[in-house]
Amino acid sequence: MGRAIDLSGAAVTAPNRPPSVDTLARSLRSSGLPHPICVDIAREAIEAGDVENASARADTFRRTLLTDVVNATGVLLHTNLGRAPLGHHQPAQAQTVEFDLSTGERGSRQTAVGQLFARLTGAEDAMIVNNNAAAVLLVLAALAEGRDVPVSRGESVEIGGSFRVPEVMEQSGCRLVDVGTTNRTRLSDYERAIARPGIDVAMVMKVHPSNYRVDGFIEETSIAELSTLNVPLMADIGSGLLDAKVPWLKGAPPTWLADEPAAVQAISDGAGIITFSGDKLLGGPQSGIIAGRADLVEQCKRHPLARALRPGGLVLRSLQDTALTYLDKRAAVDIAFWKMVDRSLDELDAAAERIRFAVIHDHDIDPALLMIEPSEALPGAGSAPGITMASRALVVDGDHLAALRSAPTPVIARTRDGRTSLDLRAIDPGHETVVVAALGAALAVS
Repeated sequence: MGRAIDLSGAAVTAPNRPPSVDTLARSLRSSGLPHPICVDIAREAIEAGDVENASARADTFRRTLLTDVVNATGVLLHTNLGRAPLGHHQPAQAQTVEFDLSTGERGSRQTAVGQLFARLTGAEDAMIVNNNAAAVLLVLAALAEGRDVPVSRGESVEIGGSFRVPEVMEQSGCRLVDVGTTNRTRLSDYERAIARPGIDVAMVMKVHPSNYRVDGFIEETSIAELSTLNVPLMADIGSGLLDAKVPWLKGAPPTWLADEPAAVQAISDGAGIITFSGDKLLGGPQSGIIAGRADLVEQCKRHPLARALRPGGLVLRSLQDTALTYLDKRAAVDIAFWKMVDRSLDELDAAAERIRFAVIHDHDIDPALLMIEPSEALPGAGSAPGITMASRALVVDGDHLAALRSAPTPVIARTRDGRTSLDLRAIDPGHETVVVAALGAALAVS
């Protein structure tokens, strides 16, 4: 310790001085954070008198950044984990986002990907915006501003992120006209609304309920029925299933998709324009797809909001790759979501056995602590609400969620009835070693 002299001349002992901000910041380089961030963390630790925990503070900050994780929740399209997992790589070079190679002049950023989704859905034209909420807003603003839009009371819903159909319609400038009842709406309800004196109906809107369903004494009007009305029909099919026949999978379509609306069928049944998400059942990047009659899509392209809601080149290129994968009939092997769906129970059993064996032998864990049990996975993100698919899970007693999240690559699991469950269906085989390490470490300290 250093020594100092007080005013009386007596020797006193000075307290330890903290390290300089720069010295402490340089000691945090192993965190992988940029030096300016390390400087901020070092300064905060010194001011708080918490120098010894500076590394922990850096680790805490690092975990606030977007981080790769393993999804073991059993929710395949987990909204909090980015919905459809997607791998996309492209070179750092210019691309023809708004350039026409034929003429050498400016082109439309909607042409390349729009034509592919028109082909995929059977529509005359299509365009892309940054998510499905934006797609709904743009269609309503472009086609119905200042006019009336009948919607079934059973479809005037609120879905994730406080997306409320009445509020979106209000923001678009159109007027909501409630028709039918919460549980039963017939074609005649729409016909009466259209014929009502003083009503100026621009189009009828049908909304996929997304994350809830009504059972029992119910009746809804189909797209095919609504297409017989003398005004255009807009169908928000939400989850982005391209084709109800699911031709990219072998055999019959999965039973859990039985009531899920699909783009191909919505267009063939007469919808004038449809909207759906790119990052749900489609398995692509976050985006919203608008497809339908060429004149209606063109009005959307010309609306001022189209520029504000347009996606950038990264999303467009990724969505183009997704569309080409479907057209090449490679969705089952190249799109992560459909690979999860297509895994058999035998495959999941084998994966569970591999992980269990490795955890027990690599980490000297009592075999009785780790069990393999039947599980129920679900699509998630508002797709096929209430529907599950058979799966398998590794299950241990106690709550180990925090320990699994603290792994170098965090594993996100779930607890129920005092037990921790890791569902296998969303875990890529290439990530099994990550699960082994995280689960083994969690059990070793329990």
